[in-house]
Amino acid sequence: MAYGTTKEKKAQKRQMAKKQAEGTKQEVDDDPPSPKETKAPPKPRKKTEGKALTESQKADLRKHMAEHSEVKDMDSGQKKSHRMKMMVRMRKGMTLSEAHKDIM
Repeated sequence: MAYGTTKEKKAQKRQMAKKQAEGTKQEVDDDPPSPKETKAPPKPRKKTEGKALTESQKADLRKHMAEHSEVKDMDSGQKKSHRMKMMVRMRKGMTLSEAHKDIM
């Protein structure tokens, strides 16, 4: 192998070193993992935070949203967003007034 300048020598040495390093990595990766090393996929977690709204909560929310409709302080998109935010908070256990204060 004929070398040219010292820069070319260094570049060729680096390339040869990379090839050798890649060769050793491939040899290590070719070994199949032992059964102890393989991990089972994690089990999906259940969401236990929220609960379904009771009938009285639904009625309170309907009444609350009807008040917003009468005042006409929100457009339809804002009303829907407000309703969803209220429902989420009420499922977590907040009362109607607590949920409204939290949002506003």
